[in-house]
Amino acid sequence: MRRILVAGNWKMNGSIESIKSLIDGVKQGMSGVKSTDVVVCPPAIYIPEVASLIEGTAIALGSQNICDQDSGAYTGEVAGSMLKEYGCKYAIVGHSERRSLYGESNELVAKRYAAARRAGLTPVLCVGELLEEREQGITEEVVGKQLDAVLELEGIASFADAVIAYEPVWAIGTGKTATPDQAQEVHAFIRKKLAGLDATIAENIVIQYGGSVKGSNAVELFGMQDIDGGLIGGAALDANEFLAICQAAN
Repeated sequence: MRRILVAGNWKMNGSIESIKSLIDGVKQGMSGVKSTDVVVCPPAIYIPEVASLIEGTAIALGSQNICDQDSGAYTGEVAGSMLKEYGCKYAIVGHSERRSLYGESNELVAKRYAAARRAGLTPVLCVGELLEEREQGITEEVVGKQLDAVLELEGIASFADAVIAYEPVWAIGTGKTATPDQAQEVHAFIRKKLAGLDATIAENIVIQYGGSVKGSNAVELFGMQDIDGGLIGGAALDANEFLAICQAAN
């Protein structure tokens, strides 16, 4: 039985003061979270601060990105071993903003995925289509190629220790949300594609939905057969809203 996984991607938001307040609010409500694994992914500079704030709680720590290299002359990058040293368990790779704003290719995302695994981190592999790609009817083709880049580099066995997040780009930060049926359709496609290579891995892998998830729509989204939680953006910056999403699986 797959557990729901809710991860808060704070993006480039926060301050020491606001983070303390946010974590305090989330911790106060964690007793009401029964059936969900919870992760927070702060900006890299705040990872040590958040690590200390969540110590001893059921909240896990993740990073928003990871270098595809393990060490060396890569100015501005953060290695998986560094993230691991500060208690990170997860690393987001291939978020649509990384792909669209910073030109990360499917191949680079696959290398970041591999780097996370080498460091003992669970990669959260983001896949998803642009609005024009959905309108052209090529969503499955786009998502399939994003998955193929990782499968070609790391193989199907690597997905036994990974998470996938389907995030339709047109629904991120726009207030638009794929309907539960639209999201389920793509989640089912992803699971079926992996099942063609390994049915057990496909059945067990957590596939999150990301795209304007809120407390008001989380119950319906998470109730779909192949949706196993959410990768949460803006709503993760509000403790009450984030907790409402985390409690949606109860």
